[in-house]
Amino acid sequence: MKLVDEILRAGNLTQASNEVIRNKGAGGIDGMNVESLKDYFTKNRHLLEEQIRNCTYYPQPIRGKDIPKGNGKFRTLGIPTVVDRMLQQAVLRILMPKYEYVFSVYSYGFRPKKNTHQALGKSLEYINEGYQHIVEIDLKSFFDEVDHVLLLQILYRKIKCKATMTLLRRWLRTPILLNGKLVKRRKGVPQGSPISPLFSNIILHELDEFMELRGMKFVRYADDFSIYCKSKSKAKFQGNEVYKFLRDKLKLPINREKSGIRRPVNFQILGYGFVPTYRKGDKGKYQLIVSKKRWETLKFKLKEITRKTSPLSFNERITKLNQVMRGWVNYFKYASISQKLKDIDSWVRNRLRYCIWHDWKKPERKRKNLIRLGVKPDLAYAWSRTRMGGWAVAQSPILITTITIARLNKRGYISSYSFYQNISNSFYYPSLFL
Repeated sequence: MKLVDEILRAGNLTQASNEVIRNKGAGGIDGMNVESLKDYFTKNRHLLEEQIRNCTYYPQPIRGKDIPKGNGKFRTLGIPTVVDRMLQQAVLRILMPKYEYVFSVYSYGFRPKKNTHQALGKSLEYINEGYQHIVEIDLKSFFDEVDHVLLLQILYRKIKCKATMTLLRRWLRTPILLNGKLVKRRKGVPQGSPISPLFSNIILHELDEFMELRGMKFVRYADDFSIYCKSKSKAKFQGNEVYKFLRDKLKLPINREKSGIRRPVNFQILGYGFVPTYRKGDKGKYQLIVSKKRWETLKFKLKEITRKTSPLSFNERITKLNQVMRGWVNYFKYASISQKLKDIDSWVRNRLRYCIWHDWKKPERKRKNLIRLGVKPDLAYAWSRTRMGGWAVAQSPILITTITIARLNKRGYISSYSFYQNISNSFYYPSLFL
């Protein structure tokens, strides 16, 4: 059976369309949304199959959208049409197993049964084994710099099917719509398409093989990778070797400002940092912490949700808070975060009290609500007419003793520390994370 026949098999296409519908996402340049995909696919399936087999299918241009990176800069996200996303998903379902078994065990990004926590675990394992001179290499705009000719040559080694190669080549060359103008693409892989992560792993597998053949200790998650050495001289040597390979073989530039040789305390990976552990018998060992930037990002998100002027009801605020904290704690559960979470919780509760105080608005309403919460009438009258600012009132005993944690919990509020306790009690905590 030809590869294109495997891709166009009825069951594969149906599952691919279901996955695209389940993943939701914005529509492409044609305006079609995922809800319309099922009807479109039913009516046009045979035409699509015929066009792909005859190499007459041409993808529609990609819709470009700039999203903030968090450092004041923007990343261009490429959004293919819903139909192209379905076809890419169908190709991905067939190609992934053909490449998965050859990929390196030290590559953890966008692969089945691989995740960030495994990458972190391996990194910490290397460091605690004494490989504490770390070569950190930052690829400069990797997804924008992938060489199409090189990638297609690598793909052709395993994919000999003309129809499939034609489809892949056209997806790579599809123009992108930016600011109302179509821009040609002669290099780069658009972030946002289902097949982009596989493309990135395929081209960077060449780097993995290069490092493995030279016995390097490394961890790679998509385009983020680091090499671990026992001496600074060896780190310099291996870093130079990798730099030359990236420049000469893969034609990928590196960001010199963000690349270099690090010690564990100056190194961060996937939002985590490292600090020495001072427990008896653990001399020279390190444990995981959350990077300063990730704490700041979390606080910014919580601040937006609990901003008193945000047009959200109290229940909506609580729902959003719980969603953010559950996801954040689940990702950073291996770090030492308990004390900081308690501080964050105290700050969030005061902000919620501030929102409630602000929602009460008029003095008379404040007085009545304070009385309902158990405050004596005279005291309630005095506080309802106070000239103190809302934030000062939120931190005062009058609201802390009335809008208590128990009352917030009844409204659905769950502290981040509670999430952390529940998660830490339910997962196995391996020794390498201690």
